[in-house]
Order: sequence, then C-alpha cells, then structure tokens
Amino acid sequence: MRQKLLAEIPKMDVLLGKEEAAGAAARWGRGSVADALRSVTGKIRREILAGERDEIPAADDILREALRSLEGGCTPALRPVINGTGVILHTNLGRAPLSLRALEAVRDAASHYTDLEYDLTRGGRNSRQAHISKLLRLLCGAEDAIAVNNNAAAIFLSLSALARGKEVLISRGELAEIGGSFRIPEICGESGAVLREVGSTNCTRISDYRRALGENTGAVLKVHAGNYRVEGYTEAAGAAELAALSREAGIPFLYDLGSGVFAGLERYGVDEPRIPEVLREGADLVTFSADKLLGGAQAGIIAGKAELVGKMKHHPLYRVLRVDKMTLAAVEATLEEYRDPSGAVQNIPTLAMIAEPEEVLREKAERLLGMLREADPSGRLLLSAEPCSDRTGGGTAPLTDLPGYAVTVRVAVPSGNIKDETELEAALRNARYPLVSFLRQERLWISVRTLLDGDSERIAEDFRALL
Repeated sequence: MRQKLLAEIPKMDVLLGKEEAAGAAARWGRGSVADALRSVTGKIRREILAGERDEIPAADDILREALRSLEGGCTPALRPVINGTGVILHTNLGRAPLSLRALEAVRDAASHYTDLEYDLTRGGRNSRQAHISKLLRLLCGAEDAIAVNNNAAAIFLSLSALARGKEVLISRGELAEIGGSFRIPEICGESGAVLREVGSTNCTRISDYRRALGENTGAVLKVHAGNYRVEGYTEAAGAAELAALSREAGIPFLYDLGSGVFAGLERYGVDEPRIPEVLREGADLVTFSADKLLGGAQAGIIAGKAELVGKMKHHPLYRVLRVDKMTLAAVEATLEEYRDPSGAVQNIPTLAMIAEPEEVLREKAERLLGMLREADPSGRLLLSAEPCSDRTGGGTAPLTDLPGYAVTVRVAVPSGNIKDETELEAALRNARYPLVSFLRQERLWISVRTLLDGDSERIAEDFRALL
C-alpha cells in the first residue's frame, strides 16, 4: 500500500510543467520553485512512510502549497503598507512618501555612478554637500547648510562641535522627548555638552537665561514644542530676544525646529515656525527634519552662519553622520519642488494631503464605500462614510485636527474567518496589501486622507478575498 502511494506522487517534471509553476519560475527562478516542490513532496513521502497519510494530493494542490511557502519565504521584511490611519507623517509607517520627482532622482542615483564627491567642471574631488547646500541657502536664507542622517544627529553634531565641555542653556519647559525614548537631555549629555536648565516648566523669561550666563556658557538652545504643548499660564523667551542675548554674550544661539516649514501652512490649520523667519530673527543655527513637513527623505538639516556650519563639516563626527547618495538625491529633488511653492503643495504628497479639501475627501470616501459594497454583495458588513479627525503626526502641530472623512466598517454577519471588527482589522493588516487602520466606537475606520493612488482598489481586492 505504501509503495503504491509513493509511486502516485507527481513527478517533478509534471509539477514544473504546470503553467503556474512557469510563472513562478520567471519570478523566483526555476531552481527555487523546484526546491519548494521537493520540500512539499518530501513531506508527503515522510507522512506515507510513517503511516500518517493514505491519499496523495492533486498536483495542483502540491504546487499551490509549494508556491505559498515560497511566497512566505521570499516576502521582504520591509513591505509597503496602506496607511488608513489619517496620520500623514506616521513615524511607524516611514513618515513622508516621496514625490514622483524625488523617486525618479533616487532611481537614477541608485542605478548609476554619480558625481557624489566629484566636481565635473574642475575634474577633481568635491563635497557631497555641494548638491544641496546652494538650494538650502536659497530656501532658508542661510549663509551655509549641510545634511546629516536625521534631526537628532543634527542636534548632536551641533552641540558637540560648538559646546563640548561647556554649558548649554535650555528652558525646563523644552526638555522634550523626541520619540522612542530619545530625550534632549540625553542627546546633550552624549554630545559632551553640559545641560544647564533655566526657568520653569511653564514660564521661562529672558531674565532667566541672563542670570544663568557664566564663563563656561557655550551656547543657548531653544527647542520647538513639536509633539506637545504647555498651555494655560505660560511664558517663553522669543527667538529675537534670545539671539540678542547670545550676541551680547558672544555665544551661538541654536534653534531646533524639529520639523519646520519654508512656506506657511496656516491656511490649512498647521501653524509651525518658518525656517527663513527664525533665521531672520537672529538664530545662528537652525536644525530640522527633511522627512516631516518638508516631505522628503529622512535627513537632518543644519543651516545658518557659515563659520558655524564649517565647524560641523570638519568635525570628526560628520563622517559618521553623513547621508548617502540616494538620500541626497531625494532631498535635493524635494527642495527643488519648493522653488515653486504652489507646485510644491500639489507635487509633494505630505503637503497635498494637508491641503486636500474636505469635499474632495468626502468624494474619496464615497468612492471607497461603493467599492467595498461591491466587494460584499451578501451584506455581511455595515459600511458608511463619516467625518473624522486626521493629524499631521511626526511630531508636528500636536493640537491640530484636520477635518477628514473615513469609511467605517462593522461586522453584521460573523463568519468563520471574520467574527468581529478586531478580527477584520487583523486580517486586513495581514492581507496581500497590508492595511493599517484603527478601531473606535466598535467600528473599523479607514481614513481616506492618507490613501495613495491605487490604495482604494487594493483595499477592495483584499475585502473581496476575505469575504
């Protein structure tokens, strides 16, 4: 009996001759497909010999099992996901998606040799910062600027280069945690600077800074409250008066903007400091992220006085913190968009999402609603389009709600694979096109503000498959 079953196992040439196997071979290679098939047929042989199997699966079933294992083993750990949370700069989901212009720049940089550190005019070595420093000087109104790998690195390098072994004055109300347990006091300490707290949590006046000045004071640091707000009875020294005090004391004034913007987003409800204005008010250096409200790739920008930026360029840590050619290409292309402010709002996904009108969001929600109803002809789900509140996220505008729209889902008819909204949320998160949504008021919510082109179709396809 066992020998008869063993003889019935489909031969490898039969399995590899299937049309689906040929398609898989074109994707993963014939050898990988053959190995996956041998693994499945080997398991069947062992089960027969152990007396655990008394029938042979059909060839198509064997092939499907092999391809499932191959798919699982070849799925990259870093996967594209659909952001249905309504949080535009979702740190856990990679923050800002890039513009088409930036994507093309990254592709070109990645697939070719580049003039990363080569001057084509002179035929000799050049600085990699030359590719973006001119644009940053123009957009920021700064004497010079460089990029490092993130904003925490920008703060770290600035303090290490300018105030190592010296005191840095900072308001108690600005000792922020950036995220992931990274805190300003710890970054300051690791840089070699000595933190000197001034004022109180809710009130820090210019007189507090003045009293704290001493022979060992190396810099004044102001940190923008990007991911929190202190409200009620509050007072804070402004950039202009801190700049004047620093000039009087002969020390640099550093302003960490966290995100920062070139053009005003106030008309859309987002009120964040503008980089050029802060520099005009007298800040000697500003630091900010390129992947937050600027909408570019992850990088930290240091802009300001040429003498101070020059110290960063020649600091030993600079090489440790510098960015690669793909990041530079993406940041440069994003900065180019800002030369036309109106075009930037249309072309940079982050800005386009912030600026999207409420009526357009309602239309997007109604369209997704119709697609999901088509995917659920038996009416197992209760679906509707409803207003919601979206956020910029990414440590920006913490109290700002953006009026948005979402499709809400409630499981009306539980079944074996989907019994409630929690199971539906988990199933969609692990579907072919992973959807990150949120649960509230016993419903699953899919905000449409953060959906990219084609996402609605992908969501509907996965709903159809699950149902």
